[in-house]
Amino acid sequence: MQPREELVSRLGLSGDLPHLEEALTHPSFSNEQRKGECADNQRLEFLGDAVLGLCVTETLMARFPGADEGELSRMRATLVNADALSAWARSVGLGPALRLGRGAQAAGERDRTNVLADAVEALMGAVYLDRGLEAARGLVASVVGEPLAALAPGPSLARDPKSELQERVQATGGPSPRYRVVRVEGPPHRRAFAVVVEVGDRIAGEGTGRSKKLAEQEAARAAILAMLTPPPPDDPALSSAPTEDAPE
Repeated sequence: MQPREELVSRLGLSGDLPHLEEALTHPSFSNEQRKGECADNQRLEFLGDAVLGLCVTETLMARFPGADEGELSRMRATLVNADALSAWARSVGLGPALRLGRGAQAAGERDRTNVLADAVEALMGAVYLDRGLEAARGLVASVVGEPLAALAPGPSLARDPKSELQERVQATGGPSPRYRVVRVEGPPHRRAFAVVVEVGDRIAGEGTGRSKKLAEQEAARAAILAMLTPPPPDDPALSSAPTEDAPE
């Protein structure tokens, strides 16, 4: 079975899907064809981003009726970001089904986080056009199902992670966290930012997002998680190893 057929089978999307090929066509492939001969997936990505945002918002409002706007926004950012979408794309084999140009293929673009995340949104747009909103809702449920099951409003989501990190660092007497953009990817209308947060002379966390603000929040959240994660235990083999007596 070909990768595209396997993907369709895994997602339960058998039948006529006129926009599927377009959704799986990376701009690098389209650029290598005759002008106008082959549409890439950027327009469907634009549509799918809106469909995904709507469906996830509906789901969160129904699941967390007591959450306020800020909590809902932060939970949505946790579910809908490049890392989360690309993780789902890898789990269903979306990468092998993409059509890439020769250069992009040679450069390993098929497994890049942003390429996969964009393809997920394009697929969402295709399903919406070809099957309607209910089918799109079903696909969204598949995309966010696992992380949504573990999601609940709480201290890590109910407040701004940058403020929480600032307070935690200041409580230890450390310098204020500094945020630095280390990478910007994607076309002008779909920028993806990668940001690191530095505490003192070390990188405490890294995050990505569709804006610098969202990327900074993800970096702060990663830094808080690292602070709350206990260090691995010492190697018992080393701790129990005999030591030589010190010379007198």
